[in-house]
Amino acid sequence: MSARTLAEPLSKALGQPVIVENRVGASGNMAADLIAKANDDHTLGLVINGNLTSAKQLYAKLPYDPATDFVPLSLLTTAPLMLVAPASLPGGAEFFAAARQAGSQWNYGSVGNGSVGHLGMELIKSRAPGLVPVHIPYSGNPQVVTAMLGGQIQMALVPPGIALPHIRSGKLRAVGLTGGRSLLAPEVAPLADVGVKDVNLEVWTALIGPASLSKAAQTRLAEEVPRIIRDAETRQKLFAQGWQAIGTSPDGLSRRIKDETAILGSIIQTRGIKIE
Repeated sequence: MSARTLAEPLSKALGQPVIVENRVGASGNMAADLIAKANDDHTLGLVINGNLTSAKQLYAKLPYDPATDFVPLSLLTTAPLMLVAPASLPGGAEFFAAARQAGSQWNYGSVGNGSVGHLGMELIKSRAPGLVPVHIPYSGNPQVVTAMLGGQIQMALVPPGIALPHIRSGKLRAVGLTGGRSLLAPEVAPLADVGVKDVNLEVWTALIGPASLSKAAQTRLAEEVPRIIRDAETRQKLFAQGWQAIGTSPDGLSRRIKDETAILGSIIQTRGIKIE
């Protein structure tokens, strides 16, 4: 949806078609590999943070190198992660007390091993001693929510856009947000306010090109894309999808990749997370 939101105004700005092609598989790594190997000067990629930050640290045989195979173009959107639970469970600090008491009898879900939701939950566990729920991976956030509604899991970190409809209908409970307060979910307190500090992770999207992308194309896209993302109409559409529009320079995206690679790398190492 984010790619299609960008494609129409970018097509107008460039005066040529911008075609969106979905490539699924391996948590986005198949699509990222396709981008890395492109040499046509017009293939771009809209990817999530894991493909650029944690993938190399998680996969022993990653077919691309995030540090050398891509050029950064713009950090497009960000969103906090929301810790959610069934509505039958308590909220706030009482939730963590109940989770500690339940021990490994409780489970948490994510969209897969090494996902931001998985790594974020492991970070929460490291920040909240005594919290030991067992990880259960699913194929997508809708499946995570379905599992929670069905009682198979007791908590998960998901984007606000996924959780809020179920929270507002009374089926799920919001425990807290990673990072600080967010306009995407103004009624939900940060996790720091309920006793779990220093969980500063977001899910985000970025526009990248292959290392072969010409300097002329890089310069043009670095001018057009941030302007489009910060346009009021585009911001509104992205907000409705559950994203905060950002639209940085290439240097802004590079800094974000560097900072988050260090954060996620620390989680991966200290929690001993690997993907075969």
